[in-house]
Amino acid sequence: MTEKVYPMTVEGKEKLETELKHLKSVKRKEVVERIKIARGFGDLSENSEYESAKDEQAFIEGRISTIENMLQNAQIIDSSNSKDGEVTLGKSVSFKELPDGIEEEYTIVGKAEADPFSGKISNESPIAKAILGKQIGDRVHITTPGGTMEVEVTNVF
Repeated sequence: MTEKVYPMTVEGKEKLETELKHLKSVKRKEVVERIKIARGFGDLSENSEYESAKDEQAFIEGRISTIENMLQNAQIIDSSNSKDGEVTLGKSVSFKELPDGIEEEYTIVGKAEADPFSGKISNESPIAKAILGKQIGDRVHITTPGGTMEVEVTNVF
């Protein structure tokens, strides 16, 4: 079975490495201490603090495993090889919605580092899929869960 590749920027990889280090060196120890304290409360079958700490431990261990897998299968994005003005992974793009001209700007990144609230959208999102490979001035119809829209690429950087 082929492992999934996780495209990401150098910055995104460093952010995941920092999170992994924090989970292993800080959060893991904190939850072990919480479990130890909760065990002291007595009967584990009716101990909500113990159950909560065990749930958190499971979440932390799952996140550690996920991050380790993403880092092991990371593919660093190098957008410097692409043509100027072409929308590619790792580049930022501005476009305006037509006909009203509302301007939007996003950086297209791999799924592992997507954060729409910070303007970073996944290459697997409907918007990114529609505009990848396009050039400044290209018009594109994008189908999203909210409907279809037409945009014009105004800048790629």
